[in-house]
Amino acid sequence: MRFFELLNWQHVVLYVFPTLVFMVVFGIGLAFSYFKTKNSEERLKRTYYIFPEGIVDRNAPFPLVMLLIIIGTVLWAVFYILGYGLLGVKI
Repeated sequence: MRFFELLNWQHVVLYVFPTLVFMVVFGIGLAFSYFKTKNSEERLKRTYYIFPEGIVDRNAPFPLVMLLIIIGTVLWAVFYILGYGLLGVKI
């Protein structure tokens, strides 16, 4: 039990708000940014397959946001492992 009930609400807000902001920024990033190559526009418009439910399959360019998230995750994991190893932190 906590002495201050407001502290629980503050933790909820501090967890939920950054998550919602990340979801909005991630969605905008997926929608509007990608690596532009000489055939990017053609890849965005050409349809390869149409599923029965009306879903269209395209070979679209890889989103820039996804690439940055993957690189950031790998870098964080490497530095996290090095930090634990070099500082000698006990788990």
